[in-house]
Amino acid sequence: MSKEIIKEAASVEEAQQLIAAELGVAAETITFEVLQQPEKKVLGLFGGTNAVVKGTVAGGSAADAACAYLKSVLSAMGVADFTCSVKEENNNCIITLDGENLGFIIGRRGDTLDALQYLTSLVANRVDNAYYRVTLDIGNYREKREQTLISLARRLGGQTSRTGRRHSLEPMNPYERRIIHTAVQDLEGVTSWSVGSEPNRHVIIGPTDDNPNKDKGERRGRGGRGGRGGNRGGNRGGERRERGSRQPHEIVAPERPVREFISRSNPMPMADGGSLPTRTESEKEQSASLYGRIDL
Repeated sequence: MSKEIIKEAASVEEAQQLIAAELGVAAETITFEVLQQPEKKVLGLFGGTNAVVKGTVAGGSAADAACAYLKSVLSAMGVADFTCSVKEENNNCIITLDGENLGFIIGRRGDTLDALQYLTSLVANRVDNAYYRVTLDIGNYREKREQTLISLARRLGGQTSRTGRRHSLEPMNPYERRIIHTAVQDLEGVTSWSVGSEPNRHVIIGPTDDNPNKDKGERRGRGGRGGRGGNRGGNRGGERRERGSRQPHEIVAPERPVREFISRSNPMPMADGGSLPTRTESEKEQSASLYGRIDL
């Protein structure tokens, strides 16, 4: 089944790019037909028409569209020598890339590979507008990762069964979390559940309610947090309560003796032979206890 799209743009090249972007496939796999050539405006103001291009992509399966998209992306990334093999099963397919120096496509814990797989799935789903699952693999990475996660789940599950303590795993995508849950189901006295939100959602492996070591693991967890440190915290709490029970004492300024006022002035005799009245100590000066007096 073929698919046609008509786009209008200022140039033929721009219209072709719009068609390839909407179809989600490489431009090399599309047959273009120019329905109308673009015409420039007279004096840059009057008339002028855009280019009209029709793009037709040959009928093919969703897997073919996915491979074509992968080839265009990898070519843009500078990867030239690689092969793309497809294995279809019902409504999904497994695409395996083989070649040299493809390790950088995997990324840290498969993050880059998962992102490329997601984009490829979007392209494949647009062929028939139906759900089509695409699994992308490089160098048998998916199988190796699955075995690593199964071993991790069994090892932590065994520790949980013996000690009754929980174990929190690193954030994983839904596919990897499903592997952990499936592996834990085969263990006795152990269960698993997911917490958090994407992209930080992760799995916790813990004891079941009928696990005889569940209570022991919980007590050990509380004891580890509140052992000797808890005693110190209790003593400190007692000290805080004891200190807090004391009533704040009132701060009283110390009493200071008031020195006797001695006039330092040398009054001149008045015209009538008298003298200036002597200076006496004021009540404010008598009551001053914190600050010294200034004699004039």
